[in-house]
Amino acid sequence: MSVSFQLSDEQQALRELAHDFAKNEIRPAAPHHDQTGEFPWEVLGKAHEIGLMNTHVEADHGGLELGAFDGILLAEELAWGCTGIGTAMEANGLAQQPVILGASDALKRKYLAPMTEELQMCAYGVTEPGAGSDVQGMRTTAVKQGDKYILNGSKMWITNAGVAKWFFVVALTDPEKRARGGMSAFIVEADWPGVQVGAKEKNLGQRASDTRGITFENVEVPAANLVGREGDGWKLAMAAFDYTRPSVAAAAVGLARAAMEHAMEYAMQRRAFGKPIAAHQAVSFMVSDMAMNIDAGRLLCWQAAQLRDAGLRNTLQSSMAKAFCADMAMKVATDAVQVFGGYGYSEEYPVEKLMRDAKILQIYAGTDEMQIIAIARDLLGRS
Repeated sequence: MSVSFQLSDEQQALRELAHDFAKNEIRPAAPHHDQTGEFPWEVLGKAHEIGLMNTHVEADHGGLELGAFDGILLAEELAWGCTGIGTAMEANGLAQQPVILGASDALKRKYLAPMTEELQMCAYGVTEPGAGSDVQGMRTTAVKQGDKYILNGSKMWITNAGVAKWFFVVALTDPEKRARGGMSAFIVEADWPGVQVGAKEKNLGQRASDTRGITFENVEVPAANLVGREGDGWKLAMAAFDYTRPSVAAAAVGLARAAMEHAMEYAMQRRAFGKPIAAHQAVSFMVSDMAMNIDAGRLLCWQAAQLRDAGLRNTLQSSMAKAFCADMAMKVATDAVQVFGGYGYSEEYPVEKLMRDAKILQIYAGTDEMQIIAIARDLLGRS
């Protein structure tokens, strides 16, 4: 058995497609959406046209059925363009993944197939106001009444909430059991009576992404919209992260790569004490650290995604990739601002946006602290 770090011709073409799209469509639009907070419908429409949306949906339902590894190649390039716009695109995948893993063919035909035919958005509704990383502390309930469930509760920090046609929602169907078979998953349509979507959050970074709270008040959910079996909610919600956390980590790599490139270009042009600042050890060593850590992060992403595609458990590696890459991206972006000096602190230069955008990578999809806890439990649980 051999190990190769070479991409296939198909993978290389996929990465080039995403890179060209990021360069020609995402980057030119990013400043406007960062300043206004407008959802990037036009950019996403173009992405949909060339096949960069909904890439993991199965071929039977009109998708490309790409694997986790293909997904991280795309995620890095799109985030190199703008992580805010990239997150708006990738959020569909987070909501779709548990549906791909556990839903009936009927639900997939109804909710996934149309998304491959026209631009539609969906959202992953798990986080709650009082239960962020502690998903087991959720309070949203779904009570069975005949052929429907009555859904009540609130979700918070839901990406794509204001533009989604439907939500993947996890709720308690047996509060006594909670994560041990007491949580169930549903597809809930955004326009059903009782679904209330809050105002768009005004966030530090990734402003192109639409983040809001959702309240469910006596929402009638058909029993047919149960994803998997009753009690599968926790399992499906967590299994989705084994696919999506490597993509979040890869997005961090893309952001860091962009920050390093900006820093290198500036350091070669800016002169101090008679020579480019890149010639000064303080700056050159900073860039060297950026490059080393970016490559290390990418390899963690590749490992986590490859294990998933091989059908092997990758929870440990996904947590490692997510925690390392998020911290690395924040450090690289901050150092890039330092290389720019006072100019880096100005909105006229690109690195201040990258530093703002990087912070959320340490928080969403499970905080870095929760990833460290998960890593420790996995390692010590085996010893």
